[in-house]
Amino acid sequence: MHLTCVHIYVKKDFVEEFIVATRKNHTATRKEPGNTRFDIIQLENFAQKFVLYEVFESEEAAAFHKTTPHYLEWRDTVQDWMEQPRQGVRYKVIEPNDKNLW
Repeated sequence: MHLTCVHIYVKKDFVEEFIVATRKNHTATRKEPGNTRFDIIQLENFAQKFVLYEVFESEEAAAFHKTTPHYLEWRDTVQDWMEQPRQGVRYKVIEPNDKNLW
């Protein structure tokens, strides 16, 4: 299992555009083989802060994601809308430990 939380701080004037572009990426990513979750999370009391919660079945599936046209389009579209570079933080899944639950 490959789990990454991508922390993103968006410039105030681009929050709505970021959401639209990220939803488009989300929809296509959920159709990828090996993707089990792709959540878009926005901090409730600070609308510029987001986390993308990405779960893939394997390292290979996560690497494949970064080669897809929808990911590359998203990356290039939102790049200038960020206050600082996005930060992907890798996590180890402790529970649930049954792949079938994902």
